[in-house]
Amino acid sequence: MCKPRAFFLLLLQLLLVSSSVSANNNGSQWKTLTGSPPLVIAHGGFSGIFPDSSYTAYALALQTSVPDVAIWCDVQLTKDEVGVCLPDVNLDRSTVISSVFPNKSRSYLVNGVQTTGYFSVDYTFEDLYNVRLRQGVESRSPEFDGFFQILTINDVTKLMAQTQTATLWLNIQHDRFYRQHKLNMKSFVLSVSKKVHVSYISSPEIGFLKSIKPLVNAKRTKLVFRFLDKNDTDPSTNQTYGSLLKKLTFIKTFASGILVPKGYIWPEDAHYLQPHTSLVSDAHKVGLEVYASGFSNDALLSFNYSYDPLSEYLQFIDNGTFSVDGVLSDNPITPSAAIGCFSQLDTNATKRDRTLIISNYGASGDYPACTDVAYNKAISDGVDVLDCPVQMSKDGTPFCLNSIDLLGSTTVAKTSFMGYSIIIPEIKSGESVFAFNLTWTDIKGLTLYQTHTRGDSLILH
Repeated sequence: MCKPRAFFLLLLQLLLVSSSVSANNNGSQWKTLTGSPPLVIAHGGFSGIFPDSSYTAYALALQTSVPDVAIWCDVQLTKDEVGVCLPDVNLDRSTVISSVFPNKSRSYLVNGVQTTGYFSVDYTFEDLYNVRLRQGVESRSPEFDGFFQILTINDVTKLMAQTQTATLWLNIQHDRFYRQHKLNMKSFVLSVSKKVHVSYISSPEIGFLKSIKPLVNAKRTKLVFRFLDKNDTDPSTNQTYGSLLKKLTFIKTFASGILVPKGYIWPEDAHYLQPHTSLVSDAHKVGLEVYASGFSNDALLSFNYSYDPLSEYLQFIDNGTFSVDGVLSDNPITPSAAIGCFSQLDTNATKRDRTLIISNYGASGDYPACTDVAYNKAISDGVDVLDCPVQMSKDGTPFCLNSIDLLGSTTVAKTSFMGYSIIIPEIKSGESVFAFNLTWTDIKGLTLYQTHTRGDSLILH
């Protein structure tokens, strides 16, 4: 059951935080294509808390984000050609439709994949009147499932009119699917554009963007080509998105920007960031803006971000080398704060507080404790004091390790040194391989072990 008091306190907290957020550029140039601050795109509103595309999700996004936030609507068409905002072509993934129309699922080809579920093409908008939204991400709270009605684009624009500064972003994910069902997405989008100001239209289908390019005002509406997984195929050209990534000049002929998964820009290996690609600079060179997708505060982040989603946004917008032109987020308050409050800070500013920051085995939340990479990360994070739990080897070499027992933190169990395991109850219960029973040469040949790392860090002495 929803707890009104808890919800009110959460909303109040968000509003207080957002009151300090503004799109203040402080007179400095951003490394975006135009030099303007990056765009915050609210993915289905504040979908990190409320069901995607619900009234409250959109309302909270408008209240807690930068003033010019872009409101994202995934457009689906009903049987009677009403445009609604729903995150998936299969309504069963974001609504409770299966309980309203039990045993009415259908199976269709969606971009060549046989998909079973409930589809808007089989229902009029009146049919969907009693269908309520639900949280489509299973790891998120279902507290608000069944509360909110499906919204039309007209409903969303009326809500946006209260702010005057927010912009509308329409995402057309399955034009080909709707054409197969005799529904004209192009005509619908053009009709909407005549009634309200649509600032952005995105699609992963080149054919759709090419078809509407001559019919939209480029000064009012930006067309954005959306990249999916590199191995997926654009249904209108049968080319993979990985191959299209090499054809930015071609993409510029029908779009003013590209929307890519964030891994296209900062790849990861075993949840550690790899060197950034040249995609942003390459796209900027040909005049394409770059928007990054896949941001949410509850996603599994790279260890480099120390479990802080704010750090992730700053990595994309304020890294000193480039800035993406916008971010698509389920939690738009966080990129709003990153842009309005925490970016472009003077790193040479005098430190005013007197709080002493001491590392805990280096940056042990990011890397194995007491390793070279953990200590280097702690230094780059601005720690005042590095700690070193001193252990001693058999031949008298002191070194840093968080435990005297090598079994708990190194790969010693996989070596012949397991023959040195003994029990000393005064130190530790159970069998252990103690550091003072191995020489430094023996110990430095081991690697530190941590379940979420690659096990390739050095023991320091």
